[in-house]
Amino acid sequence: MSMWAYAVLTALRDNEASSQASLAAAIGADRTRIIAVLDDLQERKLINRQPDPSDRRSNLLSLTPAGRKTVTAVQKAIQDNENRILAGVSSADRGAFLRVLEYLAHLDDSQIAPRD
Repeated sequence: MSMWAYAVLTALRDNEASSQASLAAAIGADRTRIIAVLDDLQERKLINRQPDPSDRRSNLLSLTPAGRKTVTAVQKAIQDNENRILAGVSSADRGAFLRVLEYLAHLDDSQIAPRD
C-alpha cells in the first residue's frame, strides 16, 4: 500500500465523511494529487464516493467496512515492524527518538529553508 493510500485511509477513519478538498488538506496533499489514489481505493472497494447533498459538484468520501479492516491490518503490520526494528532500543531511547521526530515534524518552512 502506498503512503498516500495509507494516509487517505487513516484520515477517513478519523473523520467519517470528508470532501476531497478537506481530505487533501488533512493529509497535506494537493487535491488533484490524490485523485488516482481515490480511484484505486474505490476500485478496491475500500472507500465510497457519494455526491455531497449540500454541493453537487463535490463528493463525500468514507471508508467501507473492507477499508476499516484494511487500515487496521496495515496499522498492525506497521506497528509489528517498528517493534521488530526497534527491539534492541531501550524505552528511554525510543522516547527520545520520538520527541526529536515530533520536534522536526513541527518545524515551519522558515526554520528548515537553506540560508544564504
